[in-house]
Parts: sequence; C-alpha cells; structure tokens
Amino acid sequence: MKLPQPMVPGRLVRRYKRFLADVILEGSGELITASTPNTGSMMGLLDEGNRVWLSVSDDPKRKYRHRWELVEVNGPAGLALVGLNTGLPNRLAEEAIRSRLIPELADYPVIRREVKFGSENSRADLLLEAPDRPPVYIEVKNVTLSRRPGLAEFPDAVTARGAKHLRELARIVESGAGRAAMIYMCQRTDAGRCALAADIDPGYVEEWRRAREAGVEMYALACCISPQEVVATRTIPVLEPGQD
Repeated sequence: MKLPQPMVPGRLVRRYKRFLADVILEGSGELITASTPNTGSMMGLLDEGNRVWLSVSDDPKRKYRHRWELVEVNGPAGLALVGLNTGLPNRLAEEAIRSRLIPELADYPVIRREVKFGSENSRADLLLEAPDRPPVYIEVKNVTLSRRPGLAEFPDAVTARGAKHLRELARIVESGAGRAAMIYMCQRTDAGRCALAADIDPGYVEEWRRAREAGVEMYALACCISPQEVVATRTIPVLEPGQD
C-alpha cells in the first residue's frame, strides 16, 4: 500500500493527549504538532529523539497539516521501522488476502468490510464470501510492540474490546455460522514471529485460548515498510501462550 506523499522526516519531541505529537522537522528545525492516528499505548515507540515520518496535507478541513505515519526505533534487534497508523491494517490484510498471501483465506470472490455480527454489537473488519464455502469473519489487529529480538507482541495495553472480538469470533464457529479468523498485522521490519503479551493483558490471553480451542484461526503477517509504502509480505508464526 502506497503511503501519502510527500513524507517529511523529523524527530519526536513528545506524544500527548493520545491524538497529538510534537515533532521537530529535519532541515528547517521547525517545531510542529502532528495528528497521531493511533490511540493505543504505543509502548516502546515514544522515546524522545526517535526519527519519524509525517505525511502532509493541504486539506483546509484538517486542523493539523501533518500526520504521523512511521517511526524508527532502536528495538531489541537494532533499528527497526514501525508503521503506527491503525487505519492501514485492514486494507493491508485485504490486499494480502487478494494476493493469496494466506492460502487458507484465498480465492473468496467477495470481500466485504465492516460487517455487523454477533450479540455484542461487533463488526467484522472483513467478511469473505463464496457461493460454495462458509463465510469467514475476520478481525485484524495492528501489532507494533517488540521486547525481544524478532518477536512482535499483542496487545501493548489491556484491551477489553479485543477480548470481546475474540468471544464473538468463537461464537461464530461454535454456532456453525461460518469460519472465523484473527489476523495480526505486524507493522515492524524486525518481526519474525508473533506472540501474546500475557503479562500486559492476561484476560486477553485467556479469551485467545478459548477462541483457539473453539476453532478460530490465528494468522500473523510481517510487513516491508518504507517512507513510500507498507506491504504485507509473508506469514509468520503465531506462538501459543508460553512459547518463546
């Protein structure tokens, strides 16, 4: 997926109020405020001085011209580029499915977005449909945390919403209404496998176990990231809780 152009580099000063970040632009040294399309904790991404990339818009309706898209971090295995825009993973997952990157989800002629389902007022990020096969309800999660070399982790904060989605997906399978799948979109250039952060949210891990036992399918995708584009390139293992 192509990123908005132009992209301008800068250095992070601070992120605050969940939606905002102060950045010093490279070259001019100007201090600007950018919108932040990620309301999560962004654990491990917020060190002052981290190099960042911002998209720029001339849309007069936007309060902030700059939007924070990427950050370079000194991760467990060295420098890594991380995509933090939570608006991208669903589209990246759809691209990956259409390109048959996940064979188990390939060749569905219809892909619908944001489809209501379940008893807890949930929406499937993607719904795959075909006349000769059960539908597949898919939830996509953006993964940016890494605390060990090569290991991407989810979640980076307690997520009651994420646990709810797992429950709803499990009910789909148990009721016979179709298949259900989680896709963990690892927007880090250093991700080689994906795991659950049990120390951060043990409740989510318990729901994950129940969903897995019910038959919810678990997939993770690694991405190639640059200031020009973010592309899901390959599947990586999703580790069972307790695995390294």
